[in-house]
Amino acid sequence: IPVQTSYLPVIGFQELIKTIGNVKRQLNPKLEIEGILITMLNKRTNYAKEIMELLKNSYGSQVKIFETAIPRSVKAEESSTTGTSIFKYDKRSKVAEAYTALANEIGDTNV
Repeated sequence: IPVQTSYLPVIGFQELIKTIGNVKRQLNPKLEIEGILITMLNKRTNYAKEIMELLKNSYGSQVKIFETAIPRSVKAEESSTTGTSIFKYDKRSKVAEAYTALANEIGDTNV
């Protein structure tokens, strides 16, 4: 589940977790969450660090929080406005590197 490091996205995430819990109880007991992906992260702000800490403290014991976080990037925003993937737009960008690291991390967990 991608979660931005801002207040409203975290509130939305909390509601989604409740909904997933309801679906799991009532319809699909095998439903599992692969993990939480921190997105649009600005590591330079204390606010983002606080949100990450909140997520880790509140959900880290129940749901995997991926080590890889996707940074906030103008390149990513530009690539989405052109309708191309970040890999086609700028494969050497920090965002492309982060998504590659995430794919490797997910691949390692599914072995």
